[in-house]
Amino acid sequence: MLAPMLSHPSPEDRSVLTRPASAPDEVLRHGPDAEQVADVRLARGPAGDRPVVVLVHGGFWRPEYDRAHLGPMAEALAAAGWPTVTPEYRRVPGHPGLAVQDVLAAVRAVAGRPDLTRGRRVLLAGHSAGGHLALLAAALLTAAVPEPAEAPAGVLALAPVADLVRAQELGLDGDAVVAFLGGDAATRPDLDPARLPAPAGAVRILHGDGDGVVPAEVSRSYARRHPAAVLTEVPGGHFAVIDPRSAAWPAVLGALEDLAAGA
Repeated sequence: MLAPMLSHPSPEDRSVLTRPASAPDEVLRHGPDAEQVADVRLARGPAGDRPVVVLVHGGFWRPEYDRAHLGPMAEALAAAGWPTVTPEYRRVPGHPGLAVQDVLAAVRAVAGRPDLTRGRRVLLAGHSAGGHLALLAAALLTAAVPEPAEAPAGVLALAPVADLVRAQELGLDGDAVVAFLGGDAATRPDLDPARLPAPAGAVRILHGDGDGVVPAEVSRSYARRHPAAVLTEVPGGHFAVIDPRSAAWPAVLGALEDLAAGA
C-alpha cells in the first residue's frame, strides 16, 4: 500500500551522523566475535509496556560504517519511552551471511531477555542497509523459528535497500550491492526481501521524498511486490528518518506506535 507523499524533496542533511550521544546503559553480547555486540538503552520516559526496538544501522554493509551513528536516534527513542537495542554486525564484503547471522542472533538474544521484552515481542527497525537486514531477518524468522516469540511483531524500515535487484540496477553507492553479495543480486533471492515471502508481522516503510542515496523507487519496488506493506514518503533526504531533529521524526514515532499495537 502506498500512502500519500507529505512534501516536496529537500536537500540531504548528514549532521546526525556525527552528532554525539550518551553512552549505552549496557553492551549486550550476541556472539564471540568483537563485533557481535549491541548497545542497550533503557527507556527514560514513560515506557509503559512499549516493546523493545532492535535498531539496525546502515552504511551499505561496508566495514567503515558502524552502529555509532545511530546513537542520537536510539537516545531520542529511549527518551520518548522506547527501550532500544542497537546491534553491531560483521561487515565483510562478499560474505553477506555474516551480517545476516549476526542480526538474527541479536534478535534472538533480545527475545531471550525478559527484563528487556517484558512479555512483548520485539519490534525490528533498520535504516538503509540496516532496513534491508531488518526486512530480511523478519522474513527469515517468520519462516524458521519454532517459537513465535522470536519473530518480530513488526518491522519499521527506514529508507531501506529493500529490493536488492532494483538497487543493483541503480548502481547505488558504487555498486554496493555487488560488493556486499560478492556477485549478482539476481543469483541471491534468498537474501532479497523483495523476493522472499513477506514477514508475518506488519511492515511500515518510511522513505524521504528527497533521498539522493537510496531513491524511494527502491522502497516502491518492494511495496509493489508486498502490497500489505505500508510505504509513506516523508519530508527530507536519506538521513531525515534517523534524525530526531528532522521534520520526518514525528512520522517515525507514529509508525512505531502503530506497530506496537500489534506487539
